Amino acid sequence: MHTAYYSSKPIAEYAKTLTYQLQQGPAQRIVYPESGPFDERHGYTKLPLLLPRLQERGFNIISQAEFSPALQNYTLQGFFPPYREKVQSGLYLADCRNETIFDFNYPQRVYTKPQEIPLVVAHSLLFIENRNLLKIPATANPVMDWPRFVMAALSQVGKVLSVGGQSAGGSTLATQIEKFRHSPMGLTQSFRDKAVQIVSGTVRVYQHGTNTKGMRTRILQDYLNTVPLSSAPGHGEVHGIGDGLQAWFGTDFRRANQLLSAPVEESTRAERAAYFRQILSLMIAQRRPSYYLLQGHDDLEQLTDSHIRLLGRAGVIDATLRDDALAQRLQFKAPESDKAKVEQDSRKGINAARLRLANLLDQSLYDLDRLDLNAHSTLHKDLQQKVSAYLKSLANPETAAKYGLIGERLLSPQGTDDVLYTFTLFEKTADGNRVRVQTDSTDQPFDLNEHSKLELGSTAKLRVLSTYLEIVAELHTSLVDELPDTLMTMEIAPNDHITRWAANYLVSAQDRSLPAMLEAALDRTYSASPGERFFTGGGLQVFNNFNKDEDGKVPTVRQSLQNSHNLPFVRLMRDIVAYSSSYQTTGSSSLLLLNDKDKKREEYLRKFVDKEGSEFMHRFWRKYQKKTLEERLDSMFDGLKQTPDRIAAVHRYLLPDADYASFAKFLQEKLPDETELTQAKMQDMYNKYGPGKFSLPDQGYIAGVHPLELWVLSYMNSHPDAGFKDAVAASAEQRQQVYRWLFKTSNRSARDARIRIMLEVEAFTEIHQRWQRLGYPFDHLVPSLGTALGSSGDRPAALAELIGIIQNDGVRLPTIRIDSLHFASNTPYDTSLLFNASPGERVMRPEVARALKKALGLVVADGTARRLNGSFNHKDGTPLLIGGKTGTGDNRIATQVVRGKKVASTATSRTATFVFYLGDNYFGTLTAFVPGKGADDFSFTSALPLQVLKGMAQILQPYVNKDSSMCSAK
Repeated sequence: MHTAYYSSKPIAEYAKTLTYQLQQGPAQRIVYPESGPFDERHGYTKLPLLLPRLQERGFNIISQAEFSPALQNYTLQGFFPPYREKVQSGLYLADCRNETIFDFNYPQRVYTKPQEIPLVVAHSLLFIENRNLLKIPATANPVMDWPRFVMAALSQVGKVLSVGGQSAGGSTLATQIEKFRHSPMGLTQSFRDKAVQIVSGTVRVYQHGTNTKGMRTRILQDYLNTVPLSSAPGHGEVHGIGDGLQAWFGTDFRRANQLLSAPVEESTRAERAAYFRQILSLMIAQRRPSYYLLQGHDDLEQLTDSHIRLLGRAGVIDATLRDDALAQRLQFKAPESDKAKVEQDSRKGINAARLRLANLLDQSLYDLDRLDLNAHSTLHKDLQQKVSAYLKSLANPETAAKYGLIGERLLSPQGTDDVLYTFTLFEKTADGNRVRVQTDSTDQPFDLNEHSKLELGSTAKLRVLSTYLEIVAELHTSLVDELPDTLMTMEIAPNDHITRWAANYLVSAQDRSLPAMLEAALDRTYSASPGERFFTGGGLQVFNNFNKDEDGKVPTVRQSLQNSHNLPFVRLMRDIVAYSSSYQTTGSSSLLLLNDKDKKREEYLRKFVDKEGSEFMHRFWRKYQKKTLEERLDSMFDGLKQTPDRIAAVHRYLLPDADYASFAKFLQEKLPDETELTQAKMQDMYNKYGPGKFSLPDQGYIAGVHPLELWVLSYMNSHPDAGFKDAVAASAEQRQQVYRWLFKTSNRSARDARIRIMLEVEAFTEIHQRWQRLGYPFDHLVPSLGTALGSSGDRPAALAELIGIIQNDGVRLPTIRIDSLHFASNTPYDTSLLFNASPGERVMRPEVARALKKALGLVVADGTARRLNGSFNHKDGTPLLIGGKTGTGDNRIATQVVRGKKVASTATSRTATFVFYLGDNYFGTLTAFVPGKGADDFSFTSALPLQVLKGMAQILQPYVNKDSSMCSAK
């Protein structure tokens, strides 16, 4: 001990060289830990994967800690870097004004300074684990307890030599901390592991000089705060005595410390003793926490009793506490819902931000919350909370009535509680669209804005109109320089009305500029008559307007958007399909219908066969996929008139290897009353329908089922582990075989119908590419004119993206939800990243965007959204420019269809949406949604979200009326 000063001085001098310094940009020298529970939980071991991932997604490292050469060399040898490790850390999330919106500290209950630790707790821990920690000289090394270390070494030698005696442990509190924080899996698995712990702990305690007195009290405090105590059901991982008391016993940490620190009172003796017993049991349990705290309760009770007696005998505790503690029993807490996880609440933007971060970092929410990470969200906390509270309050009938939500095409007082609302507000900034509000009125983590697929009705007309004006702009580019004679004589497909109109316009127009042409395109007229039956989606369909008084009108495209007429948009979509068919094929695909000898007809028929066959197979796959062979056969025969030949044909095709006895038994079971089913006849059928005797189409005809249904069943039986994609890949020849009649039939109209179907499918593939470029979120469109009215589905956030493109003159700016990330602050792994928005991408001509924005303004000024007109104003009282598109989605499953028209249906959900821009810098969406069959009880239209937004105006106006960004100042 007398030489401690001289031995500690060179260590302290060396430790001073193990430094790091924060530098601009990425560090040139940094060594990340590879393992260790503490480093894994805080995310330090994950940084080598997380940082490249973030850089790929637009984040730049703006500063990072750089190791000194000595620290780099030290850590490369496997030692743990010395620094002041955090007792508590976790995800901290701030809003756009740096106000806290989420703060998760783990562990949650800790001693913030040594003086808070009750003396009886400190003395008991030292007696059990490290008796000399606070007794050794100021310069002595607290990592080593030499007498204990020697005894432990001798006991290990004894084990090797098979000498009897109890094994002794040589770890001090300091080496235990190094072990459970930084060693692989928190274990000592070799002599090298122990050596690394001792060296690392020694360097750590001497880092700030030779006097280790302060470090020794810190060791005591850190151990109590971070000792691992297994994982509690309904809680997760438990670290530290404070969280351990709550997780395992339901004990209030503050109350326990208060009683254990205060003078003993008769009224609280039993309670005080119970708390002491709990804390002592946790100190003991850390040796085998998963056993003692989950299974070995009786063993833990016995050990705790033994230690209480030892503490009493040694004078660490007085006789009163000894006897009171021995009289207590441990009362373990019953498992309950996860309190360690963050509870869901109505502040959906916070959950959305956490989910966004979790996806960004590829972490679970549980792991995310425990990372040593500070993040800045683009959300505006105050506005987010106000909007969330407002939407949630609308479930109250009185509040709904106050804001005008009760009435025709709105709600009844009985239905207010069943309607969900989802709202998103973006602010256009110089480098991107920042999400300021993202919320809905549910208490669930699922986000309707970003993760739903809803039929949002007439909002699809905005996408249709965007496509239409894009096409007009394309035609302007390709035709504007042509001479009138060329335009008048150019070959145009008979049904390509858009190209014909564009050529005629450019022949006669005085103003041939693109803006003038777009205005003229918006003034084209379409009939609103519902009297036509449309061949689309593989069959005949009829469509209706929302109001019957629209049926006789012939409105312009502009008026059709303004008043949301259905039939004009169905006809406009038909023209877009015709243009797309002509545009994407060499020559005109529609000409295939004029020439029955065109070689391309066979190509399209083959495509039809492949598509039609695949669709039928998918239907059959879903019908049979989760059934046994017996259940599959029963399901097939349930819908058939059962005859001997049908059953024989099915059995021989599906079970070609079955012997005659099995075949005969099957027939007799299926047809017990068939008197003419003799052995001779059954033997004849067994041979007649054997493998290879009939083609697949003939086999299906004999069985009275679709041939591909037989094939799917056979494939399922012989390939039980295959998926639907495997079945499609294996059936190419069979699908062509089943439809071979199409290539032989003399019925030209049958072939024409199939070609029309394939032309429409291909046209919608091209239309889908256009929509995706403007943010459409799904992988395909339903190839039907009903897509113009919303049948392909959409997502509120995707519609907002489209409005953002229009708001920004046709340039898509990146959507920003997280501005910055700061990992491991004040540690050797300190790294700050800033989102570096990529340059905006032009996806729409500016002239098209301006024409759309102007048309959307008319929807509010004097169209379906007119109830919003005048609701938002500038500070001086002048109207704030607002435009948008309404849409109502009545999602139904048809239960009866007659001649292309639904005559009976069942509701699956109802939606009403308004997608809007507000002034020059804000845009968003508001959706009302009722899921499930209960939607049948509602008849609200888009008037509902309009009225909700009107009521929200008083909340939004102070924020959107600022001269600068709403986040620029408080």
